[in-house]
Amino acid sequence: MRGQPTRLVKVPRCDYEGSCYQSEFWTSERAYEDLAERVALRHLLPAGGHRLIEIGAGGGRLFELYRGYEEVYLLDYARSQLEYARARVDNRPGLYLVQGDVYALPFVDGFFDTLVTVRVLHHVVDLGAALEEVARVSAPGAVYVVEFANKRNAKAILRWAFRRARPGERPFDLSPYEFVPLNVDYHPAHLRWALRVVGFEPSAELAVSHFRLPVLKRLVPARWLATLDACLQGPTARLRLTPSLMIRARLVRQQRPAPAGARWRCPACGGMAREENRDVGVICEECGRRYPVREGIYVMRADLAEPRE
Repeated sequence: MRGQPTRLVKVPRCDYEGSCYQSEFWTSERAYEDLAERVALRHLLPAGGHRLIEIGAGGGRLFELYRGYEEVYLLDYARSQLEYARARVDNRPGLYLVQGDVYALPFVDGFFDTLVTVRVLHHVVDLGAALEEVARVSAPGAVYVVEFANKRNAKAILRWAFRRARPGERPFDLSPYEFVPLNVDYHPAHLRWALRVVGFEPSAELAVSHFRLPVLKRLVPARWLATLDACLQGPTARLRLTPSLMIRARLVRQQRPAPAGARWRCPACGGMAREENRDVGVICEECGRRYPVREGIYVMRADLAEPRE
């Protein structure tokens, strides 16, 4: 069985391979942001289900929130980030660590009932292509929880009002704002429109990180800030002024469920792929490409595939 041919999107990827992202970015200075995002995700995420994937999972920071799911897939572009995840998460049955690409997800159509992206879309320059892949691997009625960097946040509006805006920064313009390469802020209306284009209907929204100011984070304990943030996430969501917004959407377009027993899809040609075992890896039945499993991590990127022996 073959799905629609894979369209290998020719855009740059943000690659954290070999970076110190886990040890340097998520320091005590960002404990508040971590807690605030967890609060929002707990409110928007179904408590449990069959299959969940976090796309751009990094070092597995949010893994503990997924314990109500039978199968959990942590996918990231960078192997080094998944190695962090492997060291910190429990190796329970049903956990898969996958090195993959959001523009060519290595799963059959309709596979997941719950999907998550947090701190990912701000690195995505072809939003439509990425969301189409998310929708493709979503089961009928699947829930997608997505966080994104808000272009029209309060600080951006104040900079614009006092003529201190960055070059090209227009908070009320709907187009994405790439303030540095591979760092993109999205207008909330544009993001919601992009979700609807691929078949997701937004159903809930929360405003996150109201107090992302260095002076506040130095003076006030992170848990106090996160508690206050939790009280404001719902009531202020309609204002859409925070630097981060989180949306829960449901797939409403017609979608066939995944074929029984099928899991993998070749990210290079779109053909069905089968897993021989963890020593051999995954082999595409169409083109013969082989995707190895190395130290518990499935290497499922098209550019890293090996020719079949």
